[in-house]
Amino acid sequence: MTTVENRTPNELAEAERHTAHNYHPLPVVIAEGEGAWVTDVDGRRYLDFLAGYSALNFGHRHPGLIAAAHAQLDRITLTSRAFVHDQFAEFCRSLAELCGKELVLPMNTGAEAVETAIKVSRKWGYQVKGVPDGRAEIIVAADNFHGRTTTIVSFSTDPDAKADFGPYTPGFVVVPYGDETALREAITPNTVAVLLEPIQGEAGVLVPPAGYFAAVRALCDEHNVLMMADEIQSGLGRTGRTFAIEHEGVVPDLYVLGKALGGGIVPVSAVAADRDVLGVLKPGEHGSTFGGNPLACAVGTEVVRLLATGDFQRRSAELGEHLHARLTALIGHGVIAVRGRGLWAGVDIDPSLLTGRQACERLAERGVLAKDTHGSTIRLAPPLVVTRAEIDHAVDQLAAILG
Repeated sequence: MTTVENRTPNELAEAERHTAHNYHPLPVVIAEGEGAWVTDVDGRRYLDFLAGYSALNFGHRHPGLIAAAHAQLDRITLTSRAFVHDQFAEFCRSLAELCGKELVLPMNTGAEAVETAIKVSRKWGYQVKGVPDGRAEIIVAADNFHGRTTTIVSFSTDPDAKADFGPYTPGFVVVPYGDETALREAITPNTVAVLLEPIQGEAGVLVPPAGYFAAVRALCDEHNVLMMADEIQSGLGRTGRTFAIEHEGVVPDLYVLGKALGGGIVPVSAVAADRDVLGVLKPGEHGSTFGGNPLACAVGTEVVRLLATGDFQRRSAELGEHLHARLTALIGHGVIAVRGRGLWAGVDIDPSLLTGRQACERLAERGVLAKDTHGSTIRLAPPLVVTRAEIDHAVDQLAAILG
């Protein structure tokens, strides 16, 4: 496409001038999007292989989600939880059913959902398990990413996320990811929960050893500990199942959800659990002005409807096989390793060739958007509406920059 103008440099300079430097974005200024594609302010098109860290599982401006949002915008968008609105019950019922749980607590961002899970598990520990007040412990994994609040970064092992944000919140025990023995040894009578990502996204799309989550489930049952699965990035169709933990044949006590739940339109998050867990909360103990608002519920209900068909999960599984086959063929040709499930992959680039950042910059020059993490690793997470031909195009561009 012929470039009509060159607005990008000015837009980037203006953004740099007026924003805090908490991100280091690629030099792309997006103006429009549809499906798996976005267009920048100068008319250049890019294939989006990040999908908003899985927030855009259904692609940009999915017609059904946009229609649900438009319809609700013409009615009412916010009441706060001081009242009940007519979209609330259906959203909570349908999401609880999708999760196989009895109750749902809606919030906004993923970090808020994680904070909710932390509070719920602590209260459950005191009221149900009988842990002494102020002594509750939650076990987490090294290299985790659950958000960026002060409590959450307190148990991060990433210096960029944690350094200079103390004093840190106590009550968390960090063990190596995928290490059953270390987890077993970390459990004490004060352990109330284990909080884990079924696949660690920010760490480079790390998949745990086979049988690990079955062992976690057994240990939690043995010691009366809640098992909490952070499916914010890995869930809602991304890996070829509704939830990534289904690949392990395991059901957690509490799901932590976000990102794709808002359809790429509004921030929507939630925790889902049975009544014996979420029922510990009483009025006034936790809440959110915007959590469960009418617009969020209308969009979230449509997201659940899309997932209930199973079409997106099947699409992710089938196209994911093709994506991983194409990526695996690059091992030894500039790629050291490939990990992941479904339409989610961590690709380790040979560091003697390129850093992850350099790889993403070169991919962007070729019209493919991806994100680096931890040195020479890049993450690929296209929208679930991506086609086989688009996958081939993206992998061809990756092969080209490595050649």
